[in-house]
Amino acid sequence: MTTFDPPRAVTRRVVAEALAEDVGILGDITSLACVDEDVRADAVFVARADGVLAGTALATETFRQLDDEVTVAWLVPDGDSVATGAQLGRVSGPLRSILTGERTALNFLCHCSGIASMTHRYVMGAHGRVRVLDTRKTLPGLRAVQRAAVRAGGGFNHRDSLSDAVLIKDNHLAATGVAKSIERARTSWPGRMIEVECDTLEQVIEARDAAADRVLLDNMTPEQVREAVGVLEGSVEVEVSGGITLETVGAYAETGADFVSVGALTHSVPVFDIGLDMS
Repeated sequence: MTTFDPPRAVTRRVVAEALAEDVGILGDITSLACVDEDVRADAVFVARADGVLAGTALATETFRQLDDEVTVAWLVPDGDSVATGAQLGRVSGPLRSILTGERTALNFLCHCSGIASMTHRYVMGAHGRVRVLDTRKTLPGLRAVQRAAVRAGGGFNHRDSLSDAVLIKDNHLAATGVAKSIERARTSWPGRMIEVECDTLEQVIEARDAAADRVLLDNMTPEQVREAVGVLEGSVEVEVSGGITLETVGAYAETGADFVSVGALTHSVPVFDIGLDMS
């Protein structure tokens, strides 16, 4: 297991659910009808575009759960950049089982590699000046899978769940206010990181004075972020979020902020095209 793999229990669960959904009650009736039981084959995963590979553990687990006679050997590890036409891995074994698992394995590979590829583009656009974070805008049940793909692309993970850190957002502030919210969070959850979403410079100053650990500058321009960073003078970590695109991430990276968080890495990323070709 690598740092680019989801937890083993998650991998087993999501693959089992995906296969149950795709195989159905009667099994792959097309392959059962058209392919003799004793026919064996070799196939290769091939990249149809340039990008970053991720999700190999899920593809391997797909064939493992279907048939222990199927073997998968990866030629490229998760996190590596690949070019169009590159051979990524080989699958060998009973043809029926390979055909039955093909779509499920590719669904995982294409989705995870799409996330890793997009994350890599953001990381390159930031030129190493800030860390690129994901968000909790993930598909239900697939958060650990998507977060692993972000890591494969060179990004970093934000809090995994609501239990991991205190993030005081605008709807919380509407009820309590910045200073009081920080005070109550510090008392209730000592030792937890406390982050405050700030829409104005006044809120940034209030969060600093109340000893927040990090401020989240929401929907600010690069110029506004630079001003906030100047006011804080390194006393508080700075995260920037809200509408950051590949075209603008470079400008935000030059402001002196520590992090940019991008929901698009997981909630709307296109798939990376990978095929499984018989060899």
